Amino acid sequence: MAAVTASMVAALRAKTDAPMMEAKKALVEADGDMAKAEELLRIKLGTKAGKAASRVTAEGVIAVAVEDGVGAMVEVNCETDFVSKNDSFLQFANAAAQLVAKHNPADVDALGALPYSQDGFGPTLEDVRKGLVGKIGENMTLRRFARFAEGKQLTHYLHGTRIGVVVTFDGDESAARDVAMHVAAMKPVALSSADVPAELIEKERTVAKGKAEEAGKPAEIAAKMVEGAVAKYLKEVSLLDQPFVKNDKQSVAQMLKEKNTTVHGFTLFVVGEGIEKKADDFAAEVAAQMAAAKS
Repeated sequence: MAAVTASMVAALRAKTDAPMMEAKKALVEADGDMAKAEELLRIKLGTKAGKAASRVTAEGVIAVAVEDGVGAMVEVNCETDFVSKNDSFLQFANAAAQLVAKHNPADVDALGALPYSQDGFGPTLEDVRKGLVGKIGENMTLRRFARFAEGKQLTHYLHGTRIGVVVTFDGDESAARDVAMHVAAMKPVALSSADVPAELIEKERTVAKGKAEEAGKPAEIAAKMVEGAVAKYLKEVSLLDQPFVKNDKQSVAQMLKEKNTTVHGFTLFVVGEGIEKKADDFAAEVAAQMAAAKS
């Protein structure tokens, strides 16, 4: 049997990012054959990707690609903030956005089936995802995407990598980008009051009605209180009615009129929005890792 040296283990780790013991085991199993050891690791890392699939991915990044009037925004998730800064992870997310813009996949599964290679993995985006799960050691998922190809002007704003906004508009791009920044900060739920989902309005009306009844107001006054609360809510959550974040003396609609610009719509992605994060028990996690190491 060929001797496995520390330098061989280091070289294999540098090439695959595999944990030290896994790299050593692969080299021993491959009798020192570096190429065969790398292949064995790919197989084992792929298995690891399957085991990781059940772990919650509430961290991650938003990536945007805009070219020739067509744009795309994707959310790619991972388990920890540390991995969200990994170069390979970021490259993967940006590639996913570019693929959405170029190929217009029907859904996440169709996106994963598109041709793509990275870091020695492929030939599809899903194969690269699985490979990176094994290489990095964390689960990661392609959660959602949106594509923009309506023939309108596009602008976008990324607040770091955790919040992304795409705005479709006609007019001044600087004004539209200001709106994108405003959306990232104020998080409206709709473009105008007329666009606010009926279920959200009904929920607000129910809450306001309960408050009025609890206060013991007469029916006529209670009805006015409810409608007043709903009107206030609509103004607070409708983009065009909100006070402009850069000048709260005017509404977003007033700012846009001043700039001779029309916003047709916006899409807001926030990393992990709606995903229930698992509460970490650090002591239990360390104990589990120690037990696994002993076994």
